[in-house]
Amino acid sequence: MSRGEAPEKPVEKPNFGNSGVLAAASNSVVQADGTTITLKYHEPPEARLPRDSWKLFVFKDQDIIDTIELSTRTCWLIGRELAVVDIPAQHPSISKQHAVIQFRYTEKRNEYGDKIGRVKPYLLDLESANGTMLNQAKVLESRYVELRNKDMIQFGSSTREYVLMQAAKD
Repeated sequence: MSRGEAPEKPVEKPNFGNSGVLAAASNSVVQADGTTITLKYHEPPEARLPRDSWKLFVFKDQDIIDTIELSTRTCWLIGRELAVVDIPAQHPSISKQHAVIQFRYTEKRNEYGDKIGRVKPYLLDLESANGTMLNQAKVLESRYVELRNKDMIQFGSSTREYVLMQAAKD
């Protein structure tokens, strides 16, 4: 590079992902009656199955009414639209596609410069009408929030509490 010239721009790599009509078609579900439901969410490239065992305990008042083994999938969609959600929540204040629990691979460098990778759970509110609460604090919409062991999640104005638990390592 000589003086006064702008640095060369890096060559953009080709993007072979779906776009336009193909992306919209691949991000929808056609029901038996022919109606199409467009999904608000699609998984990121860093989606992974967790190595650790995670469970979601559903409480109503003080009683556990359901236990969901989260380690079997990379993504869990929560909402009222029974045709597409993985965890149905039927309270009227909960949106049809309300929120997602997504397992994502993240990488950090330790003090020696070694890469340490882990699969962690994240919560994402899908711009729901009545919001999502994490440990009694409102979650910003369309932003991933890392979940930790014993976190408590609430959707909309529902009184049900969803408590995330990681199984103890042997």
